[in-house]
Amino acid sequence: LCRREQPIFSTRAHVFQIDPATKRNWIPASKHALTVSYFYDATRNVYRIISVGGTKAIINSTITPNMTFTKTSQKFGQWADSRANTVYGLGFASEQHLSQFAEKFQEVKEAARLAREKSQDKTELTNPALSIPSHQVLPSPIISSNGPGEDKLFRSQSADVEITTEKERLKKMLSEGSVSEVQWEAEFFSLQDNNNKLVAALHEANANVDQWKKQLAAYQEETETLRQRVAELESQGAHDSAGENNKEDLSQTLEELELLIKTKDEEIQMLKSQKCSRWEAEGEREETLQKLQELETRNAELERRLRLAEQTLAESLAEREKMQSEVVKVAEIMDVKIFELGEIRQGLAKLVEG
Repeated sequence: LCRREQPIFSTRAHVFQIDPATKRNWIPASKHALTVSYFYDATRNVYRIISVGGTKAIINSTITPNMTFTKTSQKFGQWADSRANTVYGLGFASEQHLSQFAEKFQEVKEAARLAREKSQDKTELTNPALSIPSHQVLPSPIISSNGPGEDKLFRSQSADVEITTEKERLKKMLSEGSVSEVQWEAEFFSLQDNNNKLVAALHEANANVDQWKKQLAAYQEETETLRQRVAELESQGAHDSAGENNKEDLSQTLEELELLIKTKDEEIQMLKSQKCSRWEAEGEREETLQKLQELETRNAELERRLRLAEQTLAESLAEREKMQSEVVKVAEIMDVKIFELGEIRQGLAKLVEG
């Protein structure tokens, strides 16, 4: 910037340019908000909007009377520059900053119109910036907007002092030290953002670890309960083994009873066959009949014991099958819980290694 230019208004905003290919999408000019200033060139009698990022001029737009600044939202505005063949967009921190910039745009636009008319009339003005009508804001005050609630009005008694101060500030921004400072600031914000992400991830990981620990404790408790249940079932299984021995004894007894019944039936049949041949001997017949009655009574008793033994055996077999089914079910639940416990331990191990 030359000595002939002086800033009349400054604010901070995020700068965008329209995508030249699509003419619809916005392309950000920088990662952070930049200083955007209105400048007045007293020699050429023109007004410009300038924003510098590092050593590069992001915005260098000469304001003409036919330009229009449009508010597209509460915090965003845009204007088209036909000379630069682009459209600039500014995103502000608050609606108040946008309104201030838009009002200053109208004032500077009107000033540019009057300056063009006076230039066409070839009127020589000693200080065009001071010849703006009273309804316009003079270009000498510097309004700096650095953030919400931080609007400040800087006034100097001498325009030369303002020019010199602003020139030195801009030189410093364009110097190597200012470039390094901007780069360091960008790196600092990047590191701070990464640190915030890492802290959030750490908090989330700690929350997950606590949840996994609680779930692991619950699984361990449930596993211990299942182990006790298995021990009880195994103990009952031991009793069932003893019951199986009893069942074997009962089965053997049943076989003996069946054999005995078969033998007695044969004796009955033999006695019945001998009954006719011995009918003459009355004493033998009565004895035979009595013996036959005794055998039939004993046979009935043996059949009753046989049915009772068969019923007891059937109940024992049903109880055994029920116990075996319950043992298999508990074993399946144990397998599932042990598998889930292994997955939780692997997740914890990976988290600790990460």
